[in-house]
Amino acid sequence: MAMKRNLAVMCATTMALAACGGDDPVVLNTLDGKAPLVVAHRGASGYLPEETVEGYAMAIEQGADAIEPDVVSTKDGVLIARHDPNLVYSTDVASHPEFASRKRKMNVDGLVEEGWFAGDFTLAEIKTLGGISTDAERPQQFNGRYKIATIQEIVDMIKKSGRNIIMYPETKNPTFHRQTGLPLEDKLLALLSAAGWNTSTAPVFVQSFEPGSLKYMRGKGSTVRMVQLIDADDVDLKTGALTYAAPYDRPYDWAAAGDKRLFSAMVTPAGLAEIKTYADAIGPWKRYIVSTKGTTGADGKLVDANNDGKLNEADTTTTAPTTLVADAHKAGLLVHPYTFRNEKRRLPLDYKGDPKLEYKQFYALGVDGVFSDFADTALAARADYFREIGY
Repeated sequence: MAMKRNLAVMCATTMALAACGGDDPVVLNTLDGKAPLVVAHRGASGYLPEETVEGYAMAIEQGADAIEPDVVSTKDGVLIARHDPNLVYSTDVASHPEFASRKRKMNVDGLVEEGWFAGDFTLAEIKTLGGISTDAERPQQFNGRYKIATIQEIVDMIKKSGRNIIMYPETKNPTFHRQTGLPLEDKLLALLSAAGWNTSTAPVFVQSFEPGSLKYMRGKGSTVRMVQLIDADDVDLKTGALTYAAPYDRPYDWAAAGDKRLFSAMVTPAGLAEIKTYADAIGPWKRYIVSTKGTTGADGKLVDANNDGKLNEADTTTTAPTTLVADAHKAGLLVHPYTFRNEKRRLPLDYKGDPKLEYKQFYALGVDGVFSDFADTALAARADYFREIGY
């Protein structure tokens, strides 16, 4: 077993994976030795407007192992799939004159936002809106055509598929929802219980950036698998170090309670041990595992390495992987990093414009799953990786 494990570890230190075969069977470097999951992040959001019925249907058709909806609440307490309580970011609400009077400002996790908020709309009204693509480089021709999915609709779609697909909901802005009188957790647990999925063996992971949300559900007796998400604001491309600025510096329930720790506290051995007391996995931003760093010119400025007139990750190279995957596994936690995407502006130079190379590096490092906007690419990369290591 040691020889097999060492092979997997050796493979994880290089991107030249083709030579990592051998006569002995390869043991994957994941926590449980199982294949890493491909989680369809907000549906097939690389192709269709995110968190719509059609987007989730495409993700299922692509063969994703898990389907990820963000959970927010309507005025009448129905749980829907939206990344933000503010509908202006991902729907065509601004083009609906009948709702013009509902535009307002709200404090969301310490920041004042202006727009239209899900908690001001009934489900029937929400269903008149259409989802829009949130990335200008992605297809725009479907904007407004597809409707927002409810969490119940996603459950029904998974059950109807006949496949053992995992549902991976996130309690979104749970403190905000509690403050506005529309708490999420009890409704989500009731929905999971009705589906027969509120158990430790159910095809479910429940995730949140706020530890309090997960701890609350544990306190209500739920044994469903839970995931602590770990964020940061950005990467300092001159150094490769992660940066922290509100609201991406710490969980908002920590901020509201005056806890000054940053998300970075969660990736220390003590932080991982604390997470293990209430969760089964971590969902870190992928830069906690592999960061990126640009080149600084004589003028002290970052070099536009690909000469496209823009400075982004495509002008950087990856830094040496951290020990986070191994540290989390040592603590008994699964590791599901986010978010993997195909756009070339998001791919450091090491990957040569090929998103599969990024997936393969993370698979070799032993991650237990990946969140992807392009589940089909993640699945293809996994299949290629398995062939290359002889799995």
